[in-house]
Amino acid sequence: MKTDERMTDAAVHALKELFDIDSDDKVLILTDVHCKTIANAFRIGCNRTNSETWIYEIDEQNRPLKNPPEELLKMLTGKTIVLNIIKAYAEEIPFRINWIFKIEEIKKIKMGHMPGITEDMMHRSVNVDYHKMSAVSDSLLAKLQKAVKINITTEEGTNLILGVKDRPFTGEVGLIQGELINLPCGEVYCAPLETEADGVVLFNASIGDIGLLKTPLKVYLEKGRITKFDSEDNNLINEISRLQNIDEDSMVIGELGIGVNPGAVITGNMLEDEKALGTAHIAFGNNEDFPGGGKNKSKIHRDYLFYRPTIEVTYSDNSKQIIIRKGAFNF
Repeated sequence: MKTDERMTDAAVHALKELFDIDSDDKVLILTDVHCKTIANAFRIGCNRTNSETWIYEIDEQNRPLKNPPEELLKMLTGKTIVLNIIKAYAEEIPFRINWIFKIEEIKKIKMGHMPGITEDMMHRSVNVDYHKMSAVSDSLLAKLQKAVKINITTEEGTNLILGVKDRPFTGEVGLIQGELINLPCGEVYCAPLETEADGVVLFNASIGDIGLLKTPLKVYLEKGRITKFDSEDNNLINEISRLQNIDEDSMVIGELGIGVNPGAVITGNMLEDEKALGTAHIAFGNNEDFPGGGKNKSKIHRDYLFYRPTIEVTYSDNSKQIIIRKGAFNF
């Protein structure tokens, strides 16, 4: 199997900078027929660091998976790094959530999660300067310390207030034992209070499992729950209603995220879209694995992305500061 050298270099770069990989690591790569070249790049990267590698390839005839296969679960024994390099089937969200929980239960594994990763992403948004990105992330996190409320507005009509008291923000640039990171990485995020999200958001970039938006979608929220979808595209309303209204918590807010990856571009693939500079995203659904104790237990987690947010933070001392203005960092 031929893997281009640039992609292998990107894999090695990510393994060293994000996972701090060395010869003592034991790596499990979960992959499928769609992502074999990327998985091979990471396998070669692991070999270059003299770490042992095991590969589990999902049988396409068994998809969509609902739960992790027993033979896959057995392979977790003794592993220190797990890399999920697979196609992103919308129907497999429950499987991916269950698989993540099984890995996190062990508390000794560094996990790289890449559902939907492409070779283009490897070149442009995985092979980036992680030190510079981390500096931006740290500066943004400093501005979000002691935040209790977040007011998000846009010129297109968004006006949303989120409660975030005692829900800390996390920077997704690097990880320690027992943690998960998406690749490409590069966002600052939190699990807002599930009953404190009020207002309207106009999403005009992309939505998970739908892709690029040709027509904007307005989402109205009261006390954390979606009350209405509105768009000039009735087909979009029908499709997103079908995808989102799955269970009791699937219409409840689960995440606020802000992109900080300078290499990420908007293509309709949320794995990369949500990391792009000048964007923010709101997710609805599961956030149980978020730092700070998310309470949303939905079977799904779906991200909705929009451009050029202005974000004002209210702090515990009642002071306020605009930290992002029309998509640009205000620091």
